[in-house]
Amino acid sequence: MQLVPSLINGELIVSSSLPNIAVTNPANNKVIAELTCTTDAELALAVASAKAAFETWKEVPASERARVMMRYQQLLKEHHDELATLLSSETGKTFADAKGDVWRGIEVVEQAMNIPAMMMGETAENVARGIDTYSYIQPLGVCLGITPFNFPAMIPLWMFPMAIACGNTFILKPSEQDPLTPMKLAELFVQAGAPEGVLNVVHGGKDQVNKLLVDPDIRAVSFVGSVPVGQHIYKTATDNMKRAQCFAGAKNHSVIMPDANKQQVLNNLVGASVGAAGQRCMAISVAVFVGQTKDWIAELTELLKAVQPGLWDDESAGFGPLISPQAKQKVLSLIQQGKDEGATCLLDGSDFVLDIDGYQDGNWVGPTVFSDVTEDMVIYQQEIFGPVLCCMAVDTLEEAIALVNRNPYGNGTSIFTASGAAARKYQHEIEVGQVGINVPIPVPLPFFSFTGWKNSFYGDLHAYGKQAVRFYTETKTVTARWFEDDLASGPNMTISLK
Repeated sequence: MQLVPSLINGELIVSSSLPNIAVTNPANNKVIAELTCTTDAELALAVASAKAAFETWKEVPASERARVMMRYQQLLKEHHDELATLLSSETGKTFADAKGDVWRGIEVVEQAMNIPAMMMGETAENVARGIDTYSYIQPLGVCLGITPFNFPAMIPLWMFPMAIACGNTFILKPSEQDPLTPMKLAELFVQAGAPEGVLNVVHGGKDQVNKLLVDPDIRAVSFVGSVPVGQHIYKTATDNMKRAQCFAGAKNHSVIMPDANKQQVLNNLVGASVGAAGQRCMAISVAVFVGQTKDWIAELTELLKAVQPGLWDDESAGFGPLISPQAKQKVLSLIQQGKDEGATCLLDGSDFVLDIDGYQDGNWVGPTVFSDVTEDMVIYQQEIFGPVLCCMAVDTLEEAIALVNRNPYGNGTSIFTASGAAARKYQHEIEVGQVGINVPIPVPLPFFSFTGWKNSFYGDLHAYGKQAVRFYTETKTVTARWFEDDLASGPNMTISLK
């Protein structure tokens, strides 16, 4: 049985802690590896090695740090398919979906290659007579990243490349459910030339996280996961005087206007709602049909009925299994609750079983569609995180905007319309951080930032892009004055550079 090690100070360490955590293939729930949890002593060693490495890494010129990122992105591209295959084995994602997971991470690494330009400060000459002011951008120190199961390549790559490119060192605590992909990412980063201790990877659950959150040598914490855990991490980190950015839950709405292109809308809603088995924080889980577009729900249901889950290497599969039996049970419970509360279940994926020998016991749930959903229903209020779409109907754009704005989440939303006026009204008035116009899942490219609002995000500065540089750095402002009377005169003036 493969044992998953930690990476501490450049060495792979198989911890002696027990019990180990089983890493399973969600398609059949068979164990493919065992995770050894990092001990308290090893956690302390990881922090100490990152702190020691920071003293030299921060002095490396930004252009040299950028070259490490250049080599790293090249290695990621060379190993793209290998990473995607590994990712599929531990998440169940289809190969195409897994490749997308890796590629969106590579895009962030490419942005980190631009770090010299992003680390430039500002200057103003003669702010007062004979006085100049200028600023430097300097790294913080040791940073911590806690990442979820649903994007084991992309989300770690949101964090450590930007933090390290800024001159920090990093400790990554990936999800215990799929640690193989993050470990491969770390292995390639070491191959790219990262010095010992610059990136450390530790493993475990809440005990390990809580230990790190109170460590005084960790300066900043990045997290992606559920609302309760995000709130706990944000509060604990800030109570311990750390910066924190915590990306939490979502309930993303797509508003469909009567003038929208019907076929475009339906095709986009299919992938946006059940792609990756709905296990995406930017998945469209609520479709709001305005006016007569509510008649489109029946046709949408038929399209979703044709989408079938399957194995990662089945090119006809629409998506894979849920990550675990516990995740499946939660989704099935919410589907049943939706029925009990009076929503109309137009398509029920509760009983789906993959009819392939050896895979009947996987965490399968088929596409599910509800109509007649109301705001007081649990399936509307909670993030289902499964292939379930809730359909609602309103009469006007104003009602749709009010509905979305009443929701406590504000991660992403989209509107489908042919009207520039409607699109502008929506993007201006909607209280959501990421808005798509005729784009179902508006995840920004890495030269922007991932900007969830409300209960979808706790913090001030978001992931990747310019905001990530600000999160992982401090600004030092210098005000300088030099007196001309101090100038040495004559040809024999010497200046010591010692």
